[in-house]
Amino acid sequence: MRFVELLDLANLTPEANRAARAILKWSVRDLADAAGVAFTTVHRFESTGVATDTTKAKLVAAYAAEDVEITNGDGTGARLLLKKPGAPE
Repeated sequence: MRFVELLDLANLTPEANRAARAILKWSVRDLADAAGVAFTTVHRFESTGVATDTTKAKLVAAYAAEDVEITNGDGTGARLLLKKPGAPE
């Protein structure tokens, strides 16, 4: 998926970002490394909500690679996608 397509799925908020990190038990540094962005960029986003669309797409892509989806149903959040039996990994 392209970054822009990933952003179209759901709006990444600081709250959803923290929820997704919690699911994976990732630190801010773990996420920064996985997404290829600076630690300070992730910290600033979680503290202020300020990040470029490209940065948000990189964060969403890092989560998607680990089967974690950002959601925006009745509220914002994240969920771990379960693998279907027999599905390729």
